[in-house]
Amino acid sequence: MAINFDVRPAEPKDVPRMAKVHVDTWRETYRELMTSAVLDDPALLSWREKFWTAALTDPKYAQNTAAVASHEGAVIGIAMSGPSLDDPDEPQQLYLLYVYAAFHGSGVGAALLDAVIDRTAPVALWVADPNPRAQAFYRKHEFVTDGAVRLEDDVRSVRMTRHDLAAKTH
Repeated sequence: MAINFDVRPAEPKDVPRMAKVHVDTWRETYRELMTSAVLDDPALLSWREKFWTAALTDPKYAQNTAAVASHEGAVIGIAMSGPSLDDPDEPQQLYLLYVYAAFHGSGVGAALLDAVIDRTAPVALWVADPNPRAQAFYRKHEFVTDGAVRLEDDVRSVRMTRHDLAAKTH
């Protein structure tokens, strides 16, 4: 699927559209994994707006990198990374990457990944399990499961890691 899209750093003015993508893609992706009480909570959108406002304006998150993908003026994907939250051996962690299902396979996800992750440094991420589409996407980008598993809000996740890709090209 070939589409024209742009990826750029996220800005505070993007918060409402980022929050909408976050909520919509959760509903598309996690309907069978998360409870309807969470996904259909009328406060979910405002909760995500507060999350993104803090992520993009609070100095304590200054080390994070956030990006948005847009198509024809509409935000269609979001991503954010930052310092590892749980593994000192992985200097960076992909916190989230969401793209509307209508744009899966278009290259938007890969462009967002490249926009927020340093390809020369090890990185880790947590991905819902089961989530075969997302896990296949990360495997395509040379992530492997490392055996770590966690349960958060009744959602099982597995950790995937990727090590220095630059070393592989030399």
